Amino acid sequence: QVQLVESGGGLVQPGGSLRLSCAASGSIFEVGAMGWYRQDPGKERELVALITSDGVTNYADAVKGRFTISRDNAKKMVYLQMNSLKPEDTAVYYCKAERVRSSSWGHPTTYWGQGTQVTVSS
Repeated sequence: QVQLVESGGGLVQPGGSLRLSCAASGSIFEVGAMGWYRQDPGKERELVALITSDGVTNYADAVKGRFTISRDNAKKMVYLQMNSLKPEDTAVYYCKAERVRSSSWGHPTTYWGQGTQVTVSS
């Protein structure tokens, strides 16, 4: 079984920074794209940033220039550096790992973490 565990959320003032981390553990042969999504109560979950196994990145327009996604394939981790945070960035942030296989012949599966709360407020 594969688990994704996020960390690094918390309360920060507008203009501040936070760094989220997500660790994948379990029986993992390879991981495809990894990403960060966020969700406010009553709203749909939305993409924040995505990074492929080759390091190609994609960002939501709302976070371009402020957030940076990175990954460490050897450690099976993905990070989200969030700078110049705004109150509208407040949400639960979820880590996602796509096309995770436990072996070379395993079926690719998508996994989600449990989420970490980010609150931007003065």
